[in-house]
Amino acid sequence: MNDRTYTLEEASELMSHAFIYKMPFNQLLGIKLMSLNDDFVQLSIENRQQLIGNFTQNILHGGVIASILDVAGGMVCINRILQRINPLTHTEIVDKMSRMGTIDLRVDYLRPGRGQLFTASASLLRDGNKIAVTRCELHNENNQHIATATATYLVG
Repeated sequence: MNDRTYTLEEASELMSHAFIYKMPFNQLLGIKLMSLNDDFVQLSIENRQQLIGNFTQNILHGGVIASILDVAGGMVCINRILQRINPLTHTEIVDKMSRMGTIDLRVDYLRPGRGQLFTASASLLRDGNKIAVTRCELHNENNQHIATATATYLVG
């Protein structure tokens, strides 16, 4: 078993890689990582035919919107959890990631999902030992606010 010790930067990169490239549904969505720091993440997806919900108006499916907001919220939570682990071993990282999950996700759809490039951002509202709460937003390439979410995660 690989039980090497990681720096925080390496652990964040490992976690990001797992969320973006190891989760089949996230791969299907085509999520890309734009930025990640202590308590903020920014992801993007490009609009394509497979993600359309209303084909007559070329509008992004509501489930796709909710999904990318959930991924962004989850990533910001895991990144914060990594800051608490010492030492950052492969076993500890995998253990924490496997026990984390979404408890509640409330999405407000503010505008139809029109656009070609969508950016999801998430930041922490509450960072507890067992529960974390995030605020997430989705914008299109014209900076139109498409959706907002508040998400609660089990983190400990």
